[in-house]
Amino acid sequence: MEHPLARFARPLALAALAALPMLLSGACSGSEAVTQNQPQPQGRAGRGAAQAAVPVTIAQVQQKPMPVDIRVIGTAEASSTVAVRAQITGQLTSVNFKEGDDVKNGQVLFTLDRRPLEAALQQAQATLQRDVAQAANAKAQAARYQDLLQRGIATREQVDTSGTAAAALEATVAADRAAVENATVQLQYATIAAPIAGRTGALMVHNGNLVRANDTTSLVVINQLSPINVTFGVPEGQLADLKRYMARGALPVEAAAPGDDRPAPGGRIAFIDNAVDPATGTIKVKGVFANGDRRLWPGQFVNVVVRLTTDPTAIVVPSAAVQTGQQGPYVFIVKQDQTVDLRPVTVARTAGAESVIATGLTAGETVVTDGQIRLVPGSRVSVKPSGPAKATP
Repeated sequence: MEHPLARFARPLALAALAALPMLLSGACSGSEAVTQNQPQPQGRAGRGAAQAAVPVTIAQVQQKPMPVDIRVIGTAEASSTVAVRAQITGQLTSVNFKEGDDVKNGQVLFTLDRRPLEAALQQAQATLQRDVAQAANAKAQAARYQDLLQRGIATREQVDTSGTAAAALEATVAADRAAVENATVQLQYATIAAPIAGRTGALMVHNGNLVRANDTTSLVVINQLSPINVTFGVPEGQLADLKRYMARGALPVEAAAPGDDRPAPGGRIAFIDNAVDPATGTIKVKGVFANGDRRLWPGQFVNVVVRLTTDPTAIVVPSAAVQTGQQGPYVFIVKQDQTVDLRPVTVARTAGAESVIATGLTAGETVVTDGQIRLVPGSRVSVKPSGPAKATP
């Protein structure tokens, strides 16, 4: 006997079988449409040909003379620094300069109260005069006793006593003269003059204050700015080159503050330390600069360039052309068909916006200076005008 649901299931199954070819046909046609709309993979050459040319700026590899420099950071230092202090105790009665003034050697800067010192000098002079008179009298008495001894009137003891008194007074006169000299020097200390020519700093003690002899606080600090020293450290790896070129003659050195676009002041190397600092691996070198225009200032950080020699046949490219990859520095070379190739290079040194190439390039080749981020070997390029800061081919 047939199940009651069988008569309903049989028509549904026949309808499903009839609709199956139509579903399969629609699925196939949809698959073909998706396949037609999906981009097909291409090889590297195919992509390079299909892609638009990448706009880049270029420059030619040049062969020209380039300096061989040592470039480091240095510190400007005053060639002489003096902290002016009082050598006596007294009240400050006058200040004869303003903070920041340029002073000459020997120029009077401060004056202390002279009255106690003048009185001490007068007292010492009076004591000297008294003892000089007494010494003269004692010398005369000793001479008289010597004459009386020869005539048998005086005794030897009297002669010795008078001679001793005269000698003692002579010594007293010598001590008095030293006291007068000391009082004179103390009076001179009441006038404080500049020991060097230079520029004054901040005034630490003002008029009316009591200053003490050799106080820890200086009255003012004077820095000599012309000439001025620049101290810098040369890496020990470049010490051999520095010594070798210095043996041939004096080496020019330049120092300029960061951001100063004017020609850097020139100077000369005046000192090389006698040992390499093991903590920094550098050796201390000092250059002397005339600094007549006061462009260098004590404590200022400056860019120092020591010119060792000049390479007449250096291979040079703009530093912007040199990129750094996992295998080291490289550049993109523009070929005749306006495609690029990647070329590994060895950079010998960098001078400003230019790099000196030791290996990898020859003069006359064309390199990409901007737009490398969109390039791969084989990419086609189009040259766009270079900006003012870019190197021209």
